[in-house]
Amino acid sequence: MTTQSFAAQMVLIDLDGTLIDTAPDLAGAANHVLQSLGRPPAPMPVIRGFIGNGVRELMRRALAIEAEPTEAEVDAAMPEFSAYYGAHLTAHSVVYPGVEEALQELHAQGRKLVCITNKAGQFTEPLLERLGLCNYFDLVLSGDSLPRKKPDPLPLTHAAAHFGLSPERGLLVGDSINDTQAARAAGMPVVAVSYGYRGDMPLADLAADVVIDTLPQLLPLLR
Repeated sequence: MTTQSFAAQMVLIDLDGTLIDTAPDLAGAANHVLQSLGRPPAPMPVIRGFIGNGVRELMRRALAIEAEPTEAEVDAAMPEFSAYYGAHLTAHSVVYPGVEEALQELHAQGRKLVCITNKAGQFTEPLLERLGLCNYFDLVLSGDSLPRKKPDPLPLTHAAAHFGLSPERGLLVGDSINDTQAARAAGMPVVAVSYGYRGDMPLADLAADVVIDTLPQLLPLLR
């Protein structure tokens, strides 16, 4: 285990692939739309690689398996995707092992906790609520909460300003290149989880400060 440590007064944590394994229900919604269009369903590993840039991009990439869709085709698919996903938000999605105990401890230490995701707000808060995580967070920033989302640094700098902190007093925990790029651009340290959704990208290419295998492994790194 690394000897590196972080003086983080604020811990920002990604949602899909970091806190919650949402891939089964996202895949279910995307495949529902594909099948309604008479197309074959996409395999789970393929859909898993599409997660991280919001549901519209996920649906666009699922449609593009057969042929690159027009914006109008993506527009037409989204109401059905959103309705199905909203109705099956937690059918198969689960909190990753150790997440809740880590959040409890971070909360008890008095650190500001932020859930920072590219997921649309209409899904973020119900998901956190239904899976019992929402009360741990002092701030929730979804993909449509601000004009720009990760990998833009805006959500990170916004969260820091919200709590009157400089970005270097925060720490971002995530699973994808969107997270590490946003943190670097914001001047914030970043820890990557070894699980989650990063497509075919090797873990080393995320270039995080530290890699952890479970969220509780974050706790000894904080001072």
